[in-house]
Amino acid sequence: MEDILYSLMDWAGIEAIIFSEEDHPRDILGPHLIDEGLLIQAYIPTAIEVKVKLQKTEKEYSMVMEEESFYAVLIPKLKRISAYTLIVTYDNGETKEIIDPYFYQQILTDIDLNRFSKGIHYTIYDKLGAHPMEINGVKGVHFAVWAPNSVRVSVVGDFNLWDGRRHPMNRLKDSGIFELFIPGLTEGEIYKYEIKVKGGMVVLKADPYANRAELRPNNASIVYDLTTYQWKDSDWLHTRKIKNYKNEPMNILELHLGSFRKPISSDREFYNYKELAPMVSDYVLEMGYTHVELMPVMEHPFDGSWGYQVTGYYAPTARYGSPDDFMYFIDFLHEKGIGVILDWVPAHFPKDSFGLASFDGTCLYEHLDPRQGTHPHWGTLIYNYGRPQVSLFLIANALFWIEKYHIDGIRMDAVASMLYLDYGKNSGEWVANKHGGNENLEAMEMLKHLNSIVKKRKDGVVLIAEESTAWPKITGALEEGGLGFDLKWNMGWMNDFTGYMKTDPLFRKGRHGELTFSMVYAYSEKFILVLSHDEVVHGKGSMIQKMPGNPEDKFSNLRAAYGFMMCHPGKKLLFMGQDFAQFKEWDEKKEIDWELLKEEPNAALNLYVKELNNLYKKNAALYALDFEEKGFEWISSLDADHSIVVFTRKTENINDTLLVVCNFTPVPYENFLIGVPFAGKYKEIFSSDYERFGGKGYCNKRLKQSKHKEADGREHSLSVIVPPLGISVYSCVPTDAVKTKKTVKDIVREKRR
Repeated sequence: MEDILYSLMDWAGIEAIIFSEEDHPRDILGPHLIDEGLLIQAYIPTAIEVKVKLQKTEKEYSMVMEEESFYAVLIPKLKRISAYTLIVTYDNGETKEIIDPYFYQQILTDIDLNRFSKGIHYTIYDKLGAHPMEINGVKGVHFAVWAPNSVRVSVVGDFNLWDGRRHPMNRLKDSGIFELFIPGLTEGEIYKYEIKVKGGMVVLKADPYANRAELRPNNASIVYDLTTYQWKDSDWLHTRKIKNYKNEPMNILELHLGSFRKPISSDREFYNYKELAPMVSDYVLEMGYTHVELMPVMEHPFDGSWGYQVTGYYAPTARYGSPDDFMYFIDFLHEKGIGVILDWVPAHFPKDSFGLASFDGTCLYEHLDPRQGTHPHWGTLIYNYGRPQVSLFLIANALFWIEKYHIDGIRMDAVASMLYLDYGKNSGEWVANKHGGNENLEAMEMLKHLNSIVKKRKDGVVLIAEESTAWPKITGALEEGGLGFDLKWNMGWMNDFTGYMKTDPLFRKGRHGELTFSMVYAYSEKFILVLSHDEVVHGKGSMIQKMPGNPEDKFSNLRAAYGFMMCHPGKKLLFMGQDFAQFKEWDEKKEIDWELLKEEPNAALNLYVKELNNLYKKNAALYALDFEEKGFEWISSLDADHSIVVFTRKTENINDTLLVVCNFTPVPYENFLIGVPFAGKYKEIFSSDYERFGGKGYCNKRLKQSKHKEADGREHSLSVIVPPLGISVYSCVPTDAVKTKKTVKDIVREKRR
């Protein structure tokens, strides 16, 4: 029998197995039907004896060691492959009965491989990575990874002593994908891929599609089943689907979970997602925000990157708990009526050796040419968006967070760096596109592709671009040549407005154009006005620090700034800590300074933001027509000498009209004449100068009737008190509407008729 076995051996293949250079191990290992019967081969390092046990008959057959740790047996007369186990005795005396991984045939279908290669397999996250599954009653984990240029890929972990010889994976045709089903493995297994690259070097890589990762400084992947969490947010998802974000309030609190709250105990760095859920929701509800935007929660090795250098795109960071814990966090916020937006980083990735960089020994995810593949600002690598499998990695990742975690929006970081080939680069440091231009055509196509797929879902998810240039049609419709985003951060407004507010009020009249210029282009895109984390770091100072003057003036300026922002067209975003005037810049290592809420000025500002948020939510004029010119009208935009602007916000219903008066000097006015949009009654419904907000109390307490007196080019006007460094908001009811309002006597009289 041994002579027969010897003659049946594929010695070249066996040598490739032993020297860990075989990328089709299933061709050698496992069961093979031949004319003589069933040939079973196994390579089990450190084994001293191996037997085959047929499940049907429970008969055992001793395997013969043909080479070091390579075993074979020929079971004669068998005409079909029968289920079996391997009984293995190791050199330490331990005996185990295992199921042969190479018993199982290809699991990914040819359709999977074809769609993946074309970059259109939008649920590829269900195929690649590590997935617990059951095949014919046998439980285990299916592993699959894309590494087309590797010599050999193996799954390694504690379960096989991190020995790459034990579980080499099978290359699937010309797809570049390797797969292996390992029976007996369960959720929680720690693993990596051991990749032998051309030249013989071996590298260990985390799984790009892993659903969970170890807490830094460890960086292995962890098998995790995402299918067991029981969601409770079906009502939320239904409501989100039928609402139109354009006409709804969107007031976002930007959060960094690790520094929003920190445990008092010194033996814990972070709260768990489950603990953070009520902390976040309680504050958001109290303050009246509609959404939270989380700085990146995808796994990242360096705390100081704030999550913007991602190594685990498909895994929420282990800093705050498990994937199920994060699902609970989102579910909890949805139950409370709070939307969740995630920051997402498709522009670049870090060079960590365990990550995507040189994944299979080649520039697989990045460009080979450093002029195309490296980012000078951040020392990171740029994705090769023109490679279908790479663009799919990102497109599917965005869809993954929408589908698996029920997120309500994605804010894409650093979109400008994706769109421009010369972003941050000098002459000679970049490569022009095929037309000789600096536009990254492949990145454009990837973004359009993603936006089109999300649009087709029609589930109310919004895609937001952080784009800092004047690239046209970021939020333009795809069919009209736009990129298809729903919203864009208004970086121009942010830069102009913060520059204006930092200026001493005495000199603001010289920069008046910076206050009003945003309305020149306000409807060129669908904008979000942002005062984000980027504005309170790297020596820029916190928002309160930016304000000029003595402490009292600083708070007055900040109230005026927030009021103007809230009344300006566009959705809104504010970074945590700035709504109670944190004095220090944000530091990710420290909890934001909640103790400041015990200080009267900070508590007063926090109350102001709370009431301002509620004013916003209760008045459709402040959000319903954010993206239509008819929702805004200047009354006075040219009064640079007084640094005063007056405008209206409107809806289709004239009775919803709001009149807004903003004064950016410390000079109050007792009888300031302003034009009004129509004759009617005007009532001050909000002022930043209320004493409870820390103001001086310059306000208009009584209902005012407009007069037929020209001002600001208007036929009718009002004489009002204008607070110093303040903003006042008036409700407006036209005279005709006042006349047609029925009194109680009118109603009684009609009933008697």
